[in-house]
Amino acid sequence: MDSHKKWKIKFSILMVILIIVIYGSNYLVLGDPEHIISYIWTHLGFIPVDILVVAFILDEIIERKEKEAMLEKLDMLMSTFFSEVGNELISQLSTANKYKANTENLKSIKNWDDKDYKNKLDELKNTTIDFQADIALENREEFLENLRGLLASKREFIINLINNPNLLEKEEFTELINSILHLDEELEHRKDLSLVTDADFAHLNGDMHRVYNKLVHEWVYYLRYLNKHYPYMIALIIRTNPFDDDAEVYVK
Repeated sequence: MDSHKKWKIKFSILMVILIIVIYGSNYLVLGDPEHIISYIWTHLGFIPVDILVVAFILDEIIERKEKEAMLEKLDMLMSTFFSEVGNELISQLSTANKYKANTENLKSIKNWDDKDYKNKLDELKNTTIDFQADIALENREEFLENLRGLLASKREFIINLINNPNLLEKEEFTELINSILHLDEELEHRKDLSLVTDADFAHLNGDMHRVYNKLVHEWVYYLRYLNKHYPYMIALIIRTNPFDDDAEVYVK
């Protein structure tokens, strides 16, 4: 018998002894067994009510704690996502974006506090970040090849993410994964990227735009999470900020 069970048995025996002592002393002092029996009977009637109330409260607390623990794991999963594919994908799309000015203020994340992150997230929910891949015609095939290569190399990882049933609790992140998978499928079906016409590239731009918007939102959310819970981890993100051309990983 392990020590945990021994502790429970000893505690139960102690409680029973205390009950006997309390009611025994009551009988010895007052000499009124009917009063004791009536008191016990009355309180026995409240036991089901107590159990009902406690059961509901405990169930609510346990459910909330389990959900908090699950969301914590999903937030950590986002860390893996950005390490594996998200940061590189942002870098490739951001570098090509014609409208870099729209994300200019993301250079200053090193000076942000939680309120700044919240304000930026509210802004991103209500606006759309302009995106258009500004790629010269002679460089278009190489750009698309690099993008397709990145997504193809991380396809299994991304599919494993979408197969996580808990991911449904994070609707925005789920939409991002679905958008990435769609872009991956579009590029994978184009076997010869040199045949991509201007009209076809405009179509792909729409898919990249969708991914980029959701990606930036989740990136800011991820940084807010790190800033709140793991501030030591955010230092690396700041030094590799894909929106800051002057960012450098080496500590100076």
